[in-house]
Parts: sequence; structure tokens; C-alpha cells
Amino acid sequence: MGALRTLFDLTGQTALITGGSRGLGLQIAEALGEFGANIVLAARKQDELNAAVTHLAVLGVSARALAVDMRAPGAASALTRFAMQDGERIDILVNNAGASWGAPAEDTTPEAWARVMDLNINALFFLTQEVGRMAMIPARRGKIVNVASVAGLKGNQTGSLGTIAYNTSKGAVVNFTRALAAEWGKYGITVNALAPGWFPSKMTKGLLAEHSEVFAARTPLGKLGGPDDLKGAALLFASAASGHITGQILAVDGGAVVT
Repeated sequence: MGALRTLFDLTGQTALITGGSRGLGLQIAEALGEFGANIVLAARKQDELNAAVTHLAVLGVSARALAVDMRAPGAASALTRFAMQDGERIDILVNNAGASWGAPAEDTTPEAWARVMDLNINALFFLTQEVGRMAMIPARRGKIVNVASVAGLKGNQTGSLGTIAYNTSKGAVVNFTRALAAEWGKYGITVNALAPGWFPSKMTKGLLAEHSEVFAARTPLGKLGGPDDLKGAALLFASAASGHITGQILAVDGGAVVT
């Protein structure tokens, strides 16, 4: 293997991916697994996790999974212990689990606001804290990849459905990424974030069913994200190729955020 190729080689490393049973999380698992990582998936539904593990096995990717609600007390500790069983390290953490809620700001309930914040930023922080304490800080190395969103970089189009809790939580992920990168750089840990635009997923299914052509037309590339479009960016941030990159937010959105 050439010297440049080795920068992307993840052989023998363990990657923990939340929300990894489908959508963007599974796409990232495919990418990291193809380059040699051992994958640990977390999501709420065991049947979806079983299907994801089987799917990855067909691709030649080693994976195991734990069904867990990241908002539950003790979830971060339980998942970290599961990922580190049999003496494994956690080399890569991908914080992908997330939720949204569509409602005008004036109609967003305390319960809806709390649900989104608890998963999208609170659970993300507590898992990252636990993985840092137990795995990455002692090892003086690690790669943290947060999945934010272009919704965390801007407001919604005038007239579109309000998602203020989601936008706010993803904005928090953006600055969480910068703040933690500044703090944990001394441990050899890089912290970066992906900010996807519109990708087909369970979360976006309803809106895309009605407005996919409109959203695609708003991007300079004229298309939505596809099944491979997040893989290269995720691999970059998860590998030694990003050894001198930290605290950065990379929009993967067909250029929509610049228009």
C-alpha cells in the first residue's frame, strides 16, 4: 500500500457510530468498514440493527451492535463499555443519532423542544465525554466526527416548515465541535463535523416526497445527496488523512449553503 493510501487505512481500528442502523449512519459505517474499521453500531431498534449488521457482513465488514436509547440514564456508559469489550479501543466516534420536530416556533411544545435537545446535543455530549474519559484521552489519540446539518448554519427558507428545535440543536453541535477541538487537541484528539444537506432518510422522507425537485433545484449541483455522497468526507475526518484538521465544519450539500 502506498504512503498516501495508508493515510486512509483504518485496519484494526474500532469505530462507534450512533444512529448507525440506517440512513447516513449506515452509509458512514459502509465507508469506514470498507477501509478496515471494526464497526460498532448503536440505535434504538434491535431489528434494524440486526439488518444493518447483516448488510455490512455481505460487504465484508465486521460489525456488532447494541440497542440503546441514547437519552436514557446510563446509556453513554453502557455503550462505551460495550464498544470496549474484549480489550478493544474506541479509535473513532461518529455522533450521528438525531431527531427533528416540525412546527412553527410559537407552537413548539416544551416536550418537543426537550426531545430534540436531549438527543441531538445532550446525549451527544455525554457519550463524547464518556468515550473521551474511558478511551481517547488515556490513549492520547482519537477521531470524533459529529453529524451536524446545514440547518445548523442558517435558518429555513421563508414559507417552509419550521424546525427551530432542530436548527438550534445542530447549531449547538457546530460550536460544540469547535469548542471541544480547542480543548482536546492537547490529547491528540481531532473533532470535526459534517453538515449534510438534503439526503433521503426516514427523517426527511415526508418532505422529500413532496419537495425533492424544489430542494434539488436550490443547489448549484442540482441534486440531493446520494448513497455514497457522505462517504469520502466521513472517511477523511475519521482517518489519519485529517491529522492536521480539527474544529472544522464541512457542508456536504451540493453547494446549497453558499447560494
